[in-house]
Amino acid sequence: MNRKIVYGVMALSLLSTSPGFAASVGESEGQVNIVAWPGYIERGETDKAFDWVTKFETASGCKVNVKTANTSDEMVALMNEGGFDLVTASGDASLRLIAGKRVQEIDTDLIPSWATVDDRLKSAPWHTVGGKHYGTPYMWGPNVLMYNSKVFTAAPESWSIVFEETTLPDGKSNLGRVQAYDGPIHIADAANYLMFHKPELGIKSPYELNQEQYDAALNLLRDQRKLVGRYWHDAFIQMDDFKNEGVVASGSWPFQVNILASEGQPVASVIPKEGATGWADTTMMHSEAANPNCAYKWMEHTLSSNLQSDLAVWFGANPSVPAACTNGSGMLTKEGCSTNGFDDFDQIKFWQTPVSKCESQGECVPYYRWVSDYIGVIGGR
Repeated sequence: MNRKIVYGVMALSLLSTSPGFAASVGESEGQVNIVAWPGYIERGETDKAFDWVTKFETASGCKVNVKTANTSDEMVALMNEGGFDLVTASGDASLRLIAGKRVQEIDTDLIPSWATVDDRLKSAPWHTVGGKHYGTPYMWGPNVLMYNSKVFTAAPESWSIVFEETTLPDGKSNLGRVQAYDGPIHIADAANYLMFHKPELGIKSPYELNQEQYDAALNLLRDQRKLVGRYWHDAFIQMDDFKNEGVVASGSWPFQVNILASEGQPVASVIPKEGATGWADTTMMHSEAANPNCAYKWMEHTLSSNLQSDLAVWFGANPSVPAACTNGSGMLTKEGCSTNGFDDFDQIKFWQTPVSKCESQGECVPYYRWVSDYIGVIGGR
């Protein structure tokens, strides 16, 4: 006998079920609305070789509508406004969305490909709370140092070229020729730099900072402010700045590096000696999703090893499904996975939301302070 059960403000078609979850995914509602990072959901418009939307729409009956967001704060704001079914949230947004009840627990039994997910990600703390999963892993990777390979004939060894005034290999100063990320989470990049260069501060995690450590990071960023030509948050504007505005070094994503390199631009990237922060993104469902069946179908689709393979090549990142590295049916190869850092998982300090009660320090500066203080840094305060 068919019956319906309401979860949140959603209704799913059921057969038999335990309380709260459907036994199977119901009929498509006709669309799914997603907030995503730039380059994460491609339908062949940028490059015909990269399209993981068209076939899904035909097979599922769900039209994919995408709203791109350039920062985690923008993603949280959009999810708070509502009207979206899914979001590809990084670790500095996911726990905020869970705490704010903007996303809901998912039923992994409704996602057959869950079993193929990397064991390192299945219960990651940025999407798993109290043993409950609030999303499916999508993609992960490092925040790299992108540089102009004509200016730097050898890869830079340190993040110092974007944090401290210096003369670059072309004999010119870095003043006005470097960029920094336009988001409060960039404070963690400064903290990561200090972990290496000022160990006496005792920083254990770039996301868990006591007041002294936090002040040191802000002071480093105030010095960086004098060097920065632009704080970037739009990936495409950053690429234009490297091509046309004389920018020669910046923290960036592999996405920009790959596109610029494919255009024949003189760019390359490196993870310097201090290591790097990074992101592990999760597809999460809004607590009031209007199209939950299409949302579940999309989450299952995203775990296809072919999609994961092609997305990893396109973005220069790492798949959440290890088989994407080796099955040979997509564009990615085992060597490509190694190049993208698949084996460096433990070396990346993944984005997290800073909280006041923290594991390493006991009492830490919470994220709302990061937001207001970083605005001050950018404004010259």
